[in-house]
Amino acid sequence: MPDQPRTDNNADNLSDSSDRFLPPALPLVLDSEDTEQDEEDLRQDFFQGLSGRRQKAAFVLLIIWGVMIGLHHLSWGVWVVWLLTFVLLGKNLQLILAQPAPPPEPLTDSELDGELDGELADAPLVSLLIAAKNEEKVIPSLVEQLIGLDYPIAKYEVWIIDDRSSDRTPEILDQLALKYSQLNVIHRLPGAGGGKSGALNEVLPLTQGQIIGVFDADAKIPADLLRSVLPLFAPAQIGAVQVRKSIVNAPTNFWTQGQSLEMALDAYIQQQRIAIGGMAELRGNGQFVRRQALEHCGGWNEQTITDDLDLTFRLHLDHWDIDALFHPAVGEEGVTTAIALWHQRNRWAEGGYQRYLDYWKYFVNIPLKRSKRLDLITFLLIQYLLPTAAIPDLILAAIYHHLPLLTPLTGAILTLSVVGIVNGSHQTLAEPQKSGHEPFLALVRPIKGLTYLMHWFVIIPSVTARISVQPKRLKWVKTVHEGAEIKSQDFEKG
Repeated sequence: MPDQPRTDNNADNLSDSSDRFLPPALPLVLDSEDTEQDEEDLRQDFFQGLSGRRQKAAFVLLIIWGVMIGLHHLSWGVWVVWLLTFVLLGKNLQLILAQPAPPPEPLTDSELDGELDGELADAPLVSLLIAAKNEEKVIPSLVEQLIGLDYPIAKYEVWIIDDRSSDRTPEILDQLALKYSQLNVIHRLPGAGGGKSGALNEVLPLTQGQIIGVFDADAKIPADLLRSVLPLFAPAQIGAVQVRKSIVNAPTNFWTQGQSLEMALDAYIQQQRIAIGGMAELRGNGQFVRRQALEHCGGWNEQTITDDLDLTFRLHLDHWDIDALFHPAVGEEGVTTAIALWHQRNRWAEGGYQRYLDYWKYFVNIPLKRSKRLDLITFLLIQYLLPTAAIPDLILAAIYHHLPLLTPLTGAILTLSVVGIVNGSHQTLAEPQKSGHEPFLALVRPIKGLTYLMHWFVIIPSVTARISVQPKRLKWVKTVHEGAEIKSQDFEKG
């Protein structure tokens, strides 16, 4: 496979059936005499699922503890930490100072002799997919939004996969399918596995779209979303686009307010990572993938609990880029209790960590852009290694009666979080107009956001430790959706 993905010069001709389902590790076997068999072997290895995760996680955990014990016993250990801190601060400064490219203009249309003219006339066919399980409270609203999109009705299709719901979701979907001819409903049979990934893979061969969009059942979708997303696919190397997510029930309580600030921080970090040539990521709800890229990567991985994060790595390994759209945003319900947040974030953390365990050797062997490789290492350090190392650091600091060695590094991470919350909030949250509250909000938001984000310093170490000793049983653990009304000021700015 060449360093760049195979695409046609015409951006609308996005499908290449001859290259379907080839794994991104293909460069490792090009010299083999039995290429087809090697491709199949690699494909099976590429989706090896739980195989070896516990052993690899335990090995990483032992390394982290060993390094921390060594740093605490070496006289120059503190200088190693300070050196790493300055490197991380330099990376943070590069991230903060980067200037993102302006987004392309949305597609426009016009009428000529009664026929659709302009950019929409040449726009690609889009397939919108939703995997639903027990979503009777939100599915009618979602269908109404999807059917009402401001996009030519002949140029997009809607597929909803009922994954063996036990409530009224199947009945509601069948009634809606009779009402809307554009809606296609699939009911999964008993015994069908793979969770959300399995549901999406099951319907993918039935779809016709050159671009595949995926939403959660509680999504709040702006009518002009497709017009804004599709221009981002104009560059041939763009394999996917992630739409910014907002929390529609943000005012409910501390937890939903924290999630709203977390989404603003994430949007800002994504934007800046793209600006420096780093590895932007998919976030599930509101993700759009080029069919050629998706099929070339083998579809959705049914051996992971976070299909979006897993697909992110495979797209980058296959030399595709991921872009992001920040306006308009896709809304979703935030969980409203600490227990629900704990379970949801544990799943996110586990799936995010699993992909490093699954694909590390591909990142070692497959050539990547230098900017992507550095970005990958930086965020592995920030998101997983340092929070995990904080536990042995605190224990050893208590034993030897001195400050934790990682204090400077923790300060660098928190500094980036504060800047991200402030800048992300400014860019994505609708500000009160001339209310005089700006100085107060500028102070309260980072304090509230940092307080909320502290839960990650508990979740990450517990997840990395649990993976090391306890095998994970794959199952689709859905978030309960209550059909929250749009109350957030973040649903659209300007």
